[in-house]
Amino acid sequence: MRRLIAGTVLGVMGLAASQAMAADEVTLQLKWVTQAQFAGYYVAEDKGFYDEENLDVTIKPGGPDIAPPQVIAGGGADVIIDWMPSALASREKGVPLVNIAQPFKSSGMMLTCRKDTGITKPADFKGKTLGVWFYGNEYPFLSWMSQLGIATDGSDGGVTVLKQGFNVDPLLQKQADCVSTMTYNEYWQIIDAGIPADELVVFKYQDQGVATLEDGLYVLESKLEDPVFVDKMVRFVRASMKGWKWAEANPDAAAEIVLENDASGAQTEKHQKRMMGEIAKLTAGSNGALSEEDYTRTVDTLLAGGSDPVISKKPEGAWTHAITDEALK
Repeated sequence: MRRLIAGTVLGVMGLAASQAMAADEVTLQLKWVTQAQFAGYYVAEDKGFYDEENLDVTIKPGGPDIAPPQVIAGGGADVIIDWMPSALASREKGVPLVNIAQPFKSSGMMLTCRKDTGITKPADFKGKTLGVWFYGNEYPFLSWMSQLGIATDGSDGGVTVLKQGFNVDPLLQKQADCVSTMTYNEYWQIIDAGIPADELVVFKYQDQGVATLEDGLYVLESKLEDPVFVDKMVRFVRASMKGWKWAEANPDAAAEIVLENDASGAQTEKHQKRMMGEIAKLTAGSNGALSEEDYTRTVDTLLAGGSDPVISKKPEGAWTHAITDEALK
């Protein structure tokens, strides 16, 4: 009987210990496909930073048919990566997303123009055709044009807006004088297509004062009422930022880790290492905490987006420092 009781007690203790050691599961939905844009998360997984925080993190790649706000609204993720224009638009439409951390400090969005068009400054856009991404990415552009006093309806003295796919074909085929690019991706597609940098003119949204925040971490507002979930997010953000700072310091090695996680096999070493070098410039200066100044600039830019702004009023409760305050202690 004593042996039976002792065995039962040991069994219960062993079960309790295994339960206590079981890692907490977190599902992260990326905004796009596996690439160096998300290196910090893959590094955190590879280097055991999530393990150190007792987390079992599943990283779900995105793509053109995947909308992170819809994924989290449907219960398919605990936390998502999104650009703030999309997140704030989703919040206004009934998906109550809250920014809990902001690993990206700077915007990588640009307009890239052929030098032979004669464009050297924003005032030269008048009368030109400009390729613009839509699905929420057009609002910084519309705000910029509004501030410049340049119409976007193709009228005299205005610009003609070409709805651009996620490629640079309109520039290569001379259908547009300028196209939307990211510093870490599409710009290099133009270079690789044979147009050298000295034949291009670039205008960074960050330099023009109309940049909006990109690649933040968002969760559903209701989840922040659960202290267990909050604790899990604190550990997730802490480990993720550790991954980002490691990636900044070791860009080539971080790119290699991304390549190891690319199930599609579509990415190349050259492109990913180059991308990681540019991404490191965007995460530099961020410890993960959202800057109120950057948030305010983003909101003001979106509200100034002409007759059809992405949001109709200043949001309330759209961000919190509660997670990063704990994570960065």
